[in-house]
Amino acid sequence: MDFDRIARDGMVLLGCGKMGSAMLAGWLARGVPAPSIHVIEPNPSDWLRGTGVALNTALPPAPAVAIVAVKPQMMGDALPALQALGNGATLFISIAAGTTMARFSDALGGQTPIIRAMPNTPAAVGAGITALIGNAHVSEEQMTVAEALLAAVGQTVRLESESQMDAVTGLSGSGPAYVFHMIEAMAQAGVAQGLAPDLAMQLARATVIGAGQLAAASDDSAEQLRINVTSPNGTTAAALDVLMPDLPPLMARTIKAATDRSKELSA
Repeated sequence: MDFDRIARDGMVLLGCGKMGSAMLAGWLARGVPAPSIHVIEPNPSDWLRGTGVALNTALPPAPAVAIVAVKPQMMGDALPALQALGNGATLFISIAAGTTMARFSDALGGQTPIIRAMPNTPAAVGAGITALIGNAHVSEEQMTVAEALLAAVGQTVRLESESQMDAVTGLSGSGPAYVFHMIEAMAQAGVAQGLAPDLAMQLARATVIGAGQLAAASDDSAEQLRINVTSPNGTTAAALDVLMPDLPPLMARTIKAATDRSKELSA
């Protein structure tokens, strides 16, 4: 991706917590010049101070991109710093959960190009996935720029409508927590069967990581991968006889609960 316009006109990152820091590290690794990145962060980390970015300084008059990476409850205090950039050529990208593009348009102006994005926490190790949707003022070129910037922390996918963002939040946005809890539960079950806690946790972590890597590397579907490791009348089959009747409806309720909460936050 050619970042010449960003290098020339600059870009703004509003908020540099864990997700903002992960994105910033990815951009710097991909060659975005540090001085062209203007970061607004009231509590900068030592790492951020040492990156060479323009930290808490005057903003460029018409940056190519402004990325809003603050928590939703901080939006009201944070957005006024960017209002002067609305209704212009600056592309706004929001990774704030529960904040609709309409709310941004109200704050920034009705002609502002806005992309709403939902990354997830594996972005911290470059293994995230981000769903994006843009409003009617976003050009194809701007969408491509947004995908390139967010690809610095993992995969990207485009949504067909903003209404899908709540389901994305429920599935991939909150999803890492479900997997972490599964690791906890697997380790606890191993302890119950006689393993030492540290050993059980090591086995559970490695099993989930390995299965994920296998799923990523294989052309087979998740269903086929499950079948491949399930011998008839074997130990895995015995376990799945217990797990499979209960897990799909439980996961459906889990993701629905997160999706419903996302809808409430967006209302």
